[in-house]
Amino acid sequence: MSEPKTPTPTPAGDTYKGWVFKWTNYIKGYQRRWFVLSNGLLSYYRTQAEMGHTCRGTINLATATIAVDDACNFVISNGGAQTYHLKASCEVERQRWITALELAKAKAARMQAESDDSGDDFSPSSPPVPPGQGGGSQNSEVQSALRTLGSKVEDLSTCNDLISKHGSALQRSLSELDSLRMTGEAGDKIRQVTERATLFRITSNAMINACRDFLALAQGHSRRLQKALQAERDQRVRLEETLEQLAKQHNHLERAFRGAAQANATSDNKISAGPGKGEASDEDDDNEFFDAMEEAPEFITVPADPRFHKRSSSNISGFNSDMCPDDQSLNEEPLAMNPESPSQELVPLKKRRTRISDKPNYSLNLWSIMKNCIGKELSKIPMPVNFNEPISMLQRLSEDLEYHELLDKASKCQSPLEQMCHVAAFSVSSYSTTVYRTGKPFNPLLGETYELDRRRESGYRSLCEQVSHHPPAAAHHVISDRGWTLRQEITVASKFRGKYISIMPLGTIHAVFERGDNHYTWKKVTTTVHNIIVGKLWIDQSGEIDVVNHTTGDRCHLKFAPYSYFSRDVARKVTGVVMDKDGKAHYVLSGTWDEKMEFSRVMQSSRGENGTEGKQKTVYQTLKAREVWRRNPLPEGAETMYYFTALALTLNEHEEGMAPTDSRRRPDQRLMEDGRWDEANSEKQRLEEKQRSVRREREREAASQRTSSQSEEAVDEDSLTDLSLKSKYYYIAASSRCHFRLNLLSRSFRLFFFFFCEHNLSCLPGAPHDSYQALWFERCEDQITGEQIHIYKGGYWEAKDRGSWEGCLDIF
Repeated sequence: MSEPKTPTPTPAGDTYKGWVFKWTNYIKGYQRRWFVLSNGLLSYYRTQAEMGHTCRGTINLATATIAVDDACNFVISNGGAQTYHLKASCEVERQRWITALELAKAKAARMQAESDDSGDDFSPSSPPVPPGQGGGSQNSEVQSALRTLGSKVEDLSTCNDLISKHGSALQRSLSELDSLRMTGEAGDKIRQVTERATLFRITSNAMINACRDFLALAQGHSRRLQKALQAERDQRVRLEETLEQLAKQHNHLERAFRGAAQANATSDNKISAGPGKGEASDEDDDNEFFDAMEEAPEFITVPADPRFHKRSSSNISGFNSDMCPDDQSLNEEPLAMNPESPSQELVPLKKRRTRISDKPNYSLNLWSIMKNCIGKELSKIPMPVNFNEPISMLQRLSEDLEYHELLDKASKCQSPLEQMCHVAAFSVSSYSTTVYRTGKPFNPLLGETYELDRRRESGYRSLCEQVSHHPPAAAHHVISDRGWTLRQEITVASKFRGKYISIMPLGTIHAVFERGDNHYTWKKVTTTVHNIIVGKLWIDQSGEIDVVNHTTGDRCHLKFAPYSYFSRDVARKVTGVVMDKDGKAHYVLSGTWDEKMEFSRVMQSSRGENGTEGKQKTVYQTLKAREVWRRNPLPEGAETMYYFTALALTLNEHEEGMAPTDSRRRPDQRLMEDGRWDEANSEKQRLEEKQRSVRREREREAASQRTSSQSEEAVDEDSLTDLSLKSKYYYIAASSRCHFRLNLLSRSFRLFFFFFCEHNLSCLPGAPHDSYQALWFERCEDQITGEQIHIYKGGYWEAKDRGSWEGCLDIF
């Protein structure tokens, strides 16, 4: 089927398109292709119909070279990777393409050079500048206009070079024509001169069009530049008035200061010099000076550069928002209001510790661990503290409050969707403390508690209690004076998969805000510890989190991408979308769980190209991203202090008036923190044996209270007493199809097997239930999720104020 006649290439703005013959191979030779020149890119298609879906090739003209072979052929190459051998239908058409390509190449090179050193002078997402403070915006507009005019000047320069080139060729042709005699060659030379004149006319027309565009832009920007100049003049007048007022105020204050100094110098040490000056004489020189400033009749504000403006919501609290780091010495103790004092007096805050004892450099020797097990029952062999860090699981739960200021900000948000962004960032921030923390926290004893009273510093109080031992579960409750409450009950399940272990927290986290009565829930993702057998331990987080606002129906879906060696994405990546109850996206979150999170406002969404598994990707058009959370740097020397954060270093610090069951009073944990690991192992064994004996006594009492109809289901006490760790090992190994002999396992695997079995003793069947009830939490059904959970029933902080701990067990 024959194709239509080749149309003449026509420019459309910055786009140039037309038919050109392209060399394909030695069999097919030159084939006609549809070429499109746009935005510095030269693309080609087999037909015009392919422009909507299939591009056969594209070359960037910014780094390309353009060469002319003969009257109709020309070559475009970008250094060897791509080379197009092209042929036009005639020399005039070839020259049109050469002119368009040269102009596009010059423009692409300028744009690339400007993009390398240009800043965000005029960001569309930057906050609007009030009237009278528009100097930065107007300067950006002037700079943009100057760049546009400069681009047009470069176009004129390129056209001038081309005109000079073609004009010289035309002049040579005319000179040759004059020297010829009227022979048979005259006709050829006349045709050549005609073609040269045509090329010169085409180039001249391009020059004329470029000049016309330049003139139109210059006229259009002239009025804007005049307005900008007038605005600068007005701004200068305002600044001069401001400086004049400041000078007057300075003179007024200087006179007041001199008058006060002279009055003090001539005073006769009397308390009051007269009825009109009695009140002023009671103050010293400094107070008089500051009073004069506060009572000044005028309050002056000087406009600041918009680049230095910061949103007030980025501050953690109103108390710290106006405070500069230089305003307070590091050696001074900060002050806070005493909430319990009726006079609201300022009391000094407790100075928290910033270091603990360095971690001992003990080599992990299997014989040093196993030699203590000779002649003992396997059920009495403790897990050595070599794998631990000197805090308990209750303290690790409290460590989720490292970035509590995110909830403080969320409580001040007017929009529930923006509040959702801060809550989602808080759910991600709790994992930032685990990136280097490969140590295992101490398993809490049943009835063990941990309090974190930071009401004076940060406005919240936290309480954790180990409420169950089969399965192990910890309840956590936090209440803040800044309008939010946090509660959770976490149970940990683990699965050993050969080279790694997966730790899956079970339970729901609740966050309730007083403003708007918004109630949020979410669950934790899976934590994976890699290189259990061989290699260096490292931790990864993977899975998905759905943060749901049960009051409004809003939802945020977060995805934690697992680490992959073949992935091109950044490691530890987290992405999320905040949607309302109708499923409309309003914000997009992105970042990493170990570094920072940002959120962007969605302006428009559309369906894009098909992704994996045939699903369509959604394309969100967003404003400039804003940072909502960033990880705090680790303290100096953290690598020798178990990679603890600034908060974690203070978790085991002794507090006055804490409960006798508090984790800070746990002796084995305290000995490990002090570097006395051998004593810590002995103390840990004593505590575990004490807990076993108390549990057996409690199970004996529970069994004696059962009715005769339930006697067949009762568990024999001797079987509980004789249940050794060895039989439990065999049960776990059989359930996971790991039929290995313990004496044939590698050193690392045997040590990990102790760790794994210690965490899975509660998973064995036949474990009897006792009648233990938590002291500070009560078991009930959650009205939101329908789960059986423990909720704080109150009384702990009142008991601490009274110093009365009669109901606490003796667990240490």
